[in-house]
Amino acid sequence: MEGVQIVGSLDFATLLFIIFTLFFVGLVFHLLKEGRREGFPLESDETGRLESIGGTWLPDAKTYHLADGRTVHKPDRLRDPDYSGKMKRIAKWAGAPIEPVGDPMQSGIGPGAYALREDIPDVTHENLPKIVPMSSMPDFSVAEKSVDPRGLDVIAADGASAGKISDIWVDRAEALVRYYEVELAADGRKVLLPYAFANVKGKAGKVLAPSITAAQFAGVPAHASPNQVTRLEEEKISAYYAAGTLYATPRRESPVI
Repeated sequence: MEGVQIVGSLDFATLLFIIFTLFFVGLVFHLLKEGRREGFPLESDETGRLESIGGTWLPDAKTYHLADGRTVHKPDRLRDPDYSGKMKRIAKWAGAPIEPVGDPMQSGIGPGAYALREDIPDVTHENLPKIVPMSSMPDFSVAEKSVDPRGLDVIAADGASAGKISDIWVDRAEALVRYYEVELAADGRKVLLPYAFANVKGKAGKVLAPSITAAQFAGVPAHASPNQVTRLEEEKISAYYAAGTLYATPRRESPVI
């Protein structure tokens, strides 16, 4: 085929343009893979497992050295949760709404969703547990003009008393209240009530906890240690109360007209 040329001329400017284009395309693919190192869209929204198309889109694991001497790997291929038994789609198309299976308060769906954080306590710069009961911190006390909720009844969404406030859990690094400890009237077990889900009514002598009923306090996820709470336990505890805002009673799941 006389006169046909694939490359008629290749000057320096054209060569630089080709090199830049190839570099830019490679950079885009690199960033796409790095974006799948942690979180969406690394995890399947149905199972929670790592997603991969023939291994192409998952980056190689990196080792990160933390300040406390521990190491973590991202993506963590050993982390393999399975959410399929706790949820189901209401339709087959991708992105269809998800509804809980079984007890919606424990399913981790919707308002009760939580992150699978490490099952270790959050710590201060001095490597001390960050969130602890005030009873173990002699330097902490309730301000003189503030209401001390200890000893007050905890009134749940159904108007019944779930128990009494037995202690206050504080963040020693931020000097803030994080949780109220509730001693349940039913069995004496102690559970944590997040500060954001409680309303202290000092003059009335009670603490309102409107997100769940008195009976549902028995299902609040337990914290293993009486003097500290882990990051994962915090997630599950807060998620349980949040789930109650929608699932605590059948009426809350229905439309309001």
